[in-house]
Order: sequence, then C-alpha cells, then structure tokens
Amino acid sequence: MTRPHPPGTAAGPRTGRPRSRRVRGGAPLPLLLPALIGLLFLALPLVALLVRAPWRSMPDLLTSAEVWQALRLSLVCATAATAVSLVVGVPLAWLLARVEFPGRGIVRALVTLPLVLPPVVGGVALLMALGRNGVVGKWLDSWFGVTLPFTTTGVVIAEAFVAMPFLVISVEGTLRAADPRYEEAATTLGASRFTAFRRVTLPLIAPGIAAGAVLAWARALGEFGATITFAGNFPGRTQTMPLAVYLALQDDPEAAIALSLVLLAVSIAVLAGLRDRWMTVS
Repeated sequence: MTRPHPPGTAAGPRTGRPRSRRVRGGAPLPLLLPALIGLLFLALPLVALLVRAPWRSMPDLLTSAEVWQALRLSLVCATAATAVSLVVGVPLAWLLARVEFPGRGIVRALVTLPLVLPPVVGGVALLMALGRNGVVGKWLDSWFGVTLPFTTTGVVIAEAFVAMPFLVISVEGTLRAADPRYEEAATTLGASRFTAFRRVTLPLIAPGIAAGAVLAWARALGEFGATITFAGNFPGRTQTMPLAVYLALQDDPEAAIALSLVLLAVSIAVLAGLRDRWMTVS
C-alpha cells in the first residue's frame, strides 16, 4: 500500500536542488526604495559609459597599434597568469580541502589575503620579494641573471598574485562539496593518491575548476595596481589594457572609453558564462 503524498507534492523520489521560495505580494516601500537607489547607483555609471561611447570611431580606435598592443598583451598575460594559477592553485585547493595539518587556517588566510589587500600594496610586496634588491630577487639576479620587475613576466606574476585566490576558493568549495568516498574507494582498489586525484577527483570537480579559471582570467585581465607597481607601464612590454585606459584618459578620452567597453564586454561574458553556477531559477 502506497503512502499518500501531501497535497501539492508529486509522487516519487525527491530529486534535484531544492527550489528557492519567493515571497508573494508587492515589496514594502521601505525596502523597495533603497533597492532601486542601489540598482541605479550600480547601473548609472555603466549606462553612462555606453551613452558616451564613440560608436562611429570605435573600429578605428580598437584597431590602432597602441590599443591592439595593449589588448594582445592583456590577453596573453591573463591567459598565462591563469595557467600558472591552475598549475599551483588546484593542488593548493586540494590541500586545504582534503588534508588536515597544523596551521591550515593560517594558510587559508594567506591564500585569501590578496582578495582584500590593496593591489598597490601587493605590487610593493612583490617588489620587496622579487625585485632586484628583494629577498629572493637579489639571488635570482646574482645567480641566474633573472630580473622580473618591469618585464612581461612581471606582469604575469602580478596578475597571478591577485587572481589565484579566486581559483583556489572556487576549487576548494567544489572539493568540499564533492563526496570523498569516491577517492577512498579508488585507493582501496589499489590506486595511489595521485592517481585517484587525477582519474577520479579531477573529473568530479572540473566545473569548479572551469569556473575558478574563468574568474581568475577575468581578474587578471582587469588588474591595474599590482601591475603598474611591479611591472611598470611600458607600451608593448608591460602596458596592459587597464594601464592603457588610465594613460589614454589623460590624452585621448575616446580611446579610454573604447578600451573600457572591451573590459566591460569581457566582464559581462564572464557573468553570463557563470550564470548557471551562481543563480538558481525556481
């Protein structure tokens, strides 16, 4: 004999995510008015950017040699910074999510510190560490003749420093949500921990890695403070798109608006790509 179901529920097992419940009826004015003000505060600058955009001269502005150099350098450096973040950030996220060790809270705080650290301070810290007279940089210069500041490699390092926490946080959250029993089952069948991670864990957390990589790439593409402090602003070598916007705003505001629209389009594309991960529709 089947048990009767409560009214309004479907028979059968419960599957899928729980639906979010929305309050019926109109929003009260004390909440609606501040919400509309907040929305206007966030949307007005973006609308103004679109209104003041030089749409007729946009193709000429975006195809100029200076703008193309900055765009190409930004894309290359952001991609390289994301690759660096993937290589070292995914193992770091696995360590924080799966391994118990003394001081794990301190390590997690250090990993997330660049999220709240002013980017200029991050650039100064990189100079103190990797500069020609830095703690590590002086040895790189004297032993190997390697100088990192004010080079394209310095841009990649600065962008990876500020972007990696986004990847680590995303992957760690995905790892914590994944069932560790799959890894345990693989190890009991004779697989090593690394094999279990490579063959079992990585496919499970692939969506989280992809989301974190996209966030890290977008953050690296828009990095300004650490880049200008650690790598400088040399056209064709270290001048990325945010630096080009800052420079063009002083001499050519229309070019600054055009570059800003490119960055805005990238940000919208990132949000659209991560919509299914951040939003649930009832």
